[in-house]
Amino acid sequence: EGQILVGAIATAACMIHFSSLPTPILLSLMLLVSIVAGGIWGLIPGIFKAKWGTNETLFTLMMNYVAIQLTSFAVSKWESPAGSNSVGIINQTSKAGWFASIFGQAYTLNVVIVLALSVAMYIYLKYSKQGYEISVVGDSENTARYAGISVKKVYIRTMMLSGAICGVAGFLAVSGA
Repeated sequence: EGQILVGAIATAACMIHFSSLPTPILLSLMLLVSIVAGGIWGLIPGIFKAKWGTNETLFTLMMNYVAIQLTSFAVSKWESPAGSNSVGIINQTSKAGWFASIFGQAYTLNVVIVLALSVAMYIYLKYSKQGYEISVVGDSENTARYAGISVKKVYIRTMMLSGAICGVAGFLAVSGA
């Protein structure tokens, strides 16, 4: 949830501060920034897990509260109309950063992005060396170490990738909805 929220904050910030950019460039920027924000938010517990053996589930749950407070701060900075405690609909008149309707449906691009991401993640997990390493570490850390897999690197990389994917979910929640 926290990784989704920081991805959404990053997306909203781009929509608000860079609304004068052409839509394809703005959407690309929003996607990139949300991926980076979510990746960093996932990287933090990954590093703590790798370095000090913290529980990543509890760590990310606690970070959710920080992300919720960051969201509240962003809403208070960007609230529209003032005093409403709501951001409202960003760029309602210009529609800068909004997904275009495809075949008359507003959410077609959301579905296409989610399907493409799902296929890409399946291929990554099933056919790549990194996907194999994730599988081995998940089955047995000792076996992974014996096989020469750096368990710490797998933790960090996997948490960062997971956060980046959640950042995309935040992007979709703000721009695609």
